[in-house]
Amino acid sequence: MAERLSIIRAQPARVIDWWSTRGGSREVLRKHYPKARLLAVEPTEALRDKAQADLRAGWWSPARWGRAAPAVCIETEVPEQSAELLWANMMLHWVADPPSVFTQWHRALAVDGFLMFSCLGPDTLRELREVYAELGLGPATPAFVDMHDLGDMMVHAGFADPVMDMERLTLTWDTPAALLAELRSLGRNTHAARHAGLRTPHWKSALEQRLARGGQRISMTFELVYGHAFKPVPRARLESETSVSLADMRAMVRGRSRGS
Repeated sequence: MAERLSIIRAQPARVIDWWSTRGGSREVLRKHYPKARLLAVEPTEALRDKAQADLRAGWWSPARWGRAAPAVCIETEVPEQSAELLWANMMLHWVADPPSVFTQWHRALAVDGFLMFSCLGPDTLRELREVYAELGLGPATPAFVDMHDLGDMMVHAGFADPVMDMERLTLTWDTPAALLAELRSLGRNTHAARHAGLRTPHWKSALEQRLARGGQRISMTFELVYGHAFKPVPRARLESETSVSLADMRAMVRGRSRGS
């Protein structure tokens, strides 16, 4: 996704790195926007504390001398219109309610701000889901959202000119144990209908035997979805009673001034 930063010609003064610890993009953003104020947003206090510890551990780095350390806060503390770029790398598939996240992103971005995100799509680990279905093991993965539905969610949240695209990668492993170990490092299965209890060694053995069937390297598909959009000048929806925030009212006045 970093290669796509070149499409943003404006240099944002403030950048939000949403779920910074999970996304692993802090240095990429620092490289592209060395003068920007980086706001690293974390979903939990534990991840916020980890991000703060990472910052303290690298205080001696010459690359950090002469510039302010990025602010770190938890997700619920992001101010309204607090950045010109919001970056969210490989985290949207972790959340149970993507539309609410798009609404938060829209609120956090300044007018004319740019959203960039990536996540896993529906084809991800389809081979593993087939194995689970064959063995009657229940859902193997979360219900990944199709990129067209994500585009609709962006529009509904108020974003303009959404662009969605995707690519598929095929990864291979020598053994079932190596596959399962790497999948554990990527996160847990958040599907609501997943198996509720702990699995047994017998279950694991049956799964590994099925994965190893055929005697070849194990292949799994990963679908990577990318999304981009702008936050346009807000327009008040006229109803019998219409409420407009002060920030949106100021943005509409600025937009009319530019138009005139």
